[in-house]
Amino acid sequence: MKPVIVVHGGAGRIFKEREEGCRAGVVRAALRGYALLKQGGSAVDAVEEAVRSMEDDPHFNAGCGSVLNEKGEVEMDAIIMDGKNLDSGAVSAVKCIANPIKLARLVMEKTKHMLLTDHGAHLFAQAMGIPEIPGEKLITERSRERWKKNLEPDSNPEEFQKDLGTVGAVAIDSEGNVACATSTGGLSNKMIGRVGDTACIGSGGYADNHSGATSTTGHGESIMKVVLARLILYHMEQGMSPEVAADTALDYMKTRVGGLGGVIVVNKAGEWAARFSTKQMSWATVKDDNLHYGIYAGEKHIKSVDEALASERKGF
Repeated sequence: MKPVIVVHGGAGRIFKEREEGCRAGVVRAALRGYALLKQGGSAVDAVEEAVRSMEDDPHFNAGCGSVLNEKGEVEMDAIIMDGKNLDSGAVSAVKCIANPIKLARLVMEKTKHMLLTDHGAHLFAQAMGIPEIPGEKLITERSRERWKKNLEPDSNPEEFQKDLGTVGAVAIDSEGNVACATSTGGLSNKMIGRVGDTACIGSGGYADNHSGATSTTGHGESIMKVVLARLILYHMEQGMSPEVAADTALDYMKTRVGGLGGVIVVNKAGEWAARFSTKQMSWATVKDDNLHYGIYAGEKHIKSVDEALASERKGF
């Protein structure tokens, strides 16, 4: 099986001054994940590595760069899933760690549970030796400014929700195993303790070797209502291609509950799709040593991996 990785940096509205940073961020993540796959690494390794790369990139609403809740704090959610045996691990409302996706994988591999939240997740992180970092280190100037704006009496937090930035990755490895990973800081000025779709299996992501893997982004409550990730795999099980399955599920979410979002998909044959109903979604994929990436509907740049790595070394 030829390995494939697809990543997204969030569906929504990406402001002009942030476009290049978002493009570079998803390309870097895809190249890092693909490098592991080329060395014989597992799909789970690849999606974790890609998502960690984006959690460390302040352009995205995950890890460093996460939006703030109503109290001005970062609370993050993440999920990872192995399509080989349907094992999954997730964390929600976690604070003061750099890479929630790493903690989600430890939940999957080191506990009998699938989802740990808030204080329990914090205790587990300590037990696993994950370093705690000051919450301030995860807060960017941009997140703080947005939080303050949303506190103003005439503000419209809904308007700012359009500029979301959940990150995610899906992959198939040389053994034919699929995996997904998704991570987010959630919604700006959300209620303390709010958990969206990301940490919920079947909503924020799903992976099954029998059909494929998907990671979602967009309005979390809408995604949860239609269980978007699992819905896409259901459509693929009925014979739809990844692209048609993604479009069908996104159309359903829009007409049924008025929700917008985006998805990345890979099926068990290694066919992939990156689709969205929002204005933009940063995405990148690597297949057959070729990198594809874009932000706008219909935009697709293609480079060889060697060319992309050379650009990466020069600073994209």
